[in-house]
Amino acid sequence: MSVIKRNIPNLITLGNLVCGLLSIVMIFESEILLAGVFIFTGSFLDFFDGLSARLLKVSSKIGKQLDSFADMVTFGVAPGIIMYKLILEDCNNCEVLPYIAFLIPIFSAIRLSKFNIDTRQSSSFIGLPTPAAAIFIASLAVINQSYTTKFSLELLIGISVVLSFLLVAEIPLFSLKITSGKDLKSKENKIKILFLISCVILLFIIHFAAIPFIVILYIFLSTLNNLIK
Repeated sequence: MSVIKRNIPNLITLGNLVCGLLSIVMIFESEILLAGVFIFTGSFLDFFDGLSARLLKVSSKIGKQLDSFADMVTFGVAPGIIMYKLILEDCNNCEVLPYIAFLIPIFSAIRLSKFNIDTRQSSSFIGLPTPAAAIFIASLAVINQSYTTKFSLELLIGISVVLSFLLVAEIPLFSLKITSGKDLKSKENKIKILFLISCVILLFIIHFAAIPFIVILYIFLSTLNNLIK
């Protein structure tokens, strides 16, 4: 039983990896909507693998490395190929521009490598987390198909460059963990609660189209939190 218990988080992590692989397959099958959905599913599994490891008290060095490899596929390679596909569809007779999308997996690899050795990121983040960048791009795929919305070439290239920069930028961003006890009413916790409430309202009103705005709000509120500290 102890072996099963010890490997539950790793199995969830492998589920995240499978979602990334399926997302890539869906892109090749021109099912870009499903590709985005698999990235969303992978992000939920990415949250629960760490949570389960903490609850079961079975964290391991192997699990940490496995998590990074899975994240690289689901939140680096898959969204990079989605962006490549979106740019390619909007780019007539251009051979180089779509490859700008590959900045996303390149900088995701740098971000994940830095995260594994950066002791400053135990309770917060330095730079945009790869799942946040990935779900931003996945939401573009969903919006593109669900709302038949065409994004301009300039916008897609701009998003690719800005997200890549934010992945490695030395910008402190809060985690969603609410500090318990006497700090519950702190300014930082109030900002986190405001963010969570805003997420619920935006998702209720505009559904998947809210996700890009949620990521932008997250960056804005994190910057505000840094200013009031």
